[in-house]
Amino acid sequence: MLGDPVAQVQAPTLMNRLFARLGIDAVVVPVHARPENLEHVVRGLQRVDNLDGMFITVPHKVAVRRLADRCGLNVDIVGSANVLRREADGSWLAENFDGSGFVAGLVGAGHDPRGRRVALVGAGGAGCAVAVALLTAGVDRLEVYDVDAPKLGALVARLGTYWPGRICASDGPHLRDIDIAVNATPLGMRTDDPLPFPLDSLPPDSVVADIVMKPRETRLLREAAALGHPIHHGIHMLEGQLNSYRAFFDLN
Repeated sequence: MLGDPVAQVQAPTLMNRLFARLGIDAVVVPVHARPENLEHVVRGLQRVDNLDGMFITVPHKVAVRRLADRCGLNVDIVGSANVLRREADGSWLAENFDGSGFVAGLVGAGHDPRGRRVALVGAGGAGCAVAVALLTAGVDRLEVYDVDAPKLGALVARLGTYWPGRICASDGPHLRDIDIAVNATPLGMRTDDPLPFPLDSLPPDSVVADIVMKPRETRLLREAAALGHPIHHGIHMLEGQLNSYRAFFDLN
């Protein structure tokens, strides 16, 4: 598993438990790869004969797409990848299950996004995947905000061609008239991080969801729960991806 940093990653723990339960002779190992070294690491690991693939986490999901030899359709729409599979000829096939895992987790927790009004903060690799999955799941309206205006504009323009009239860019994290508010930024990984969005304008019964997995209780989720909002933890996104990973890597 490639990331920078990697201290927060939860996939190795969950996947290694799955391997043990299924009797599969495999292990997931976190590898700290800085952005300037990413291509060297990916190309080097491509030559390891007993490597089946890699999970990708922040901040490499967009960059690693360009290093793949082939991409699944979902990667082309999302613009990022969170997994690479090493094919028989040694080439990399990229796919992205972040969004589908997030939505599966929401549905499993009783927060089906179909027909709901959703605010998404973060237009990076994970945010793009979550946006695609929410639109695919049938949200009524998706408002997206990111401090990087060009990145935000590119995402909304690209996804607007697939789902016209259902996605729009926001000039700030405005959360009035919202059913589900989602943090898809890294804010919350550190104890001194600011909130990704204010909570004071949220309707009383709106769900607050985070994709940050460690710590489990981010400041956002703690403060939202204290205000009485239903909260949704980041670990559910990974749990929702396990079946997809099993199929992708043919882990039976």
